[in-house]
Amino acid sequence: MKLTNEIVVEKAKTIGFDLVGFAKAEALGVEGQRLEEWLSKDYQSGMSYMERNKEKRKDVSQILPGAKCVISLAVNYYTDHGYTNNSVTGKVSRYAWGKDYHLIIWEMLEKLEKGLKEIDPEFESNSFVDTGPVMDKAWAVRAGIGWLGKHTNVINKLLGSWIFIANIITNYEFDYTSPISDFCGSCTACIDACPTDAIVQEYVVDSNKCISYLTIENKGEISDEFKNKFNNWLFGCDICQDVCPWNYKFARPTMISDFNPLNDNKEIDLHEVMNMPEENFKEKFSESPLSRAKLSGLKRNAEFLLG
Repeated sequence: MKLTNEIVVEKAKTIGFDLVGFAKAEALGVEGQRLEEWLSKDYQSGMSYMERNKEKRKDVSQILPGAKCVISLAVNYYTDHGYTNNSVTGKVSRYAWGKDYHLIIWEMLEKLEKGLKEIDPEFESNSFVDTGPVMDKAWAVRAGIGWLGKHTNVINKLLGSWIFIANIITNYEFDYTSPISDFCGSCTACIDACPTDAIVQEYVVDSNKCISYLTIENKGEISDEFKNKFNNWLFGCDICQDVCPWNYKFARPTMISDFNPLNDNKEIDLHEVMNMPEENFKEKFSESPLSRAKLSGLKRNAEFLLG
């Protein structure tokens, strides 16, 4: 049986994906050039993996020979909880409140790809959830999932930017969906709100200044130049998304319960972190994105916030 856009969309939404788009698998010329410019300014900071496999990032046919389409998918992860903003607790980015999204979406992708292959055994695919050499946001924009906001997150008119993006590269040809317009307009709320001035210009983030990078990917110490600028963010940062009108007006709760706060992870006592043994860390954060920072990174962040 021949696969169609309608079949893919129906299966994807049944599994739990909120948005589905289809883009022609062709070289990312403009996006590839922007990547080169970003790297040339060392905006990747310590993320050296961004410098590797650049040709694969620009051309998915080097990942899956014969690729014809990229199916871009998005999952809403917004949950309606707030912070106490207590001075002795550190805030955790909303995406890391619940179970690690990789574990959730990998399982969803496996179900979807298996189901599509059962319909047509000729269907071949390779899928990614921001862990491979794929320009996730570029494909989401090309597939019409949303537009790239000035904070460099993809924004959808119905869900805002509280979305995880996954992509399936396939040898199958579909009817391609069109990109949508940029609805940021003259708004600069995200740029104005960033306490470390990490959004150095519209659509460009310098990771060296980004709280999310500094508290998660960063392996070194945090510079004193950022003292009193972290707004008590212990792991990640949501400031640029919190102030976005598309989020505070249109965000709606996710249907996936695993994205709700797990083990009180949305806000953590800083002294508890400083005194936490390794075994407690592993037990508490075994299925949480917080494990990415390791206990040493989390303690560094807590120490920085405590001064």
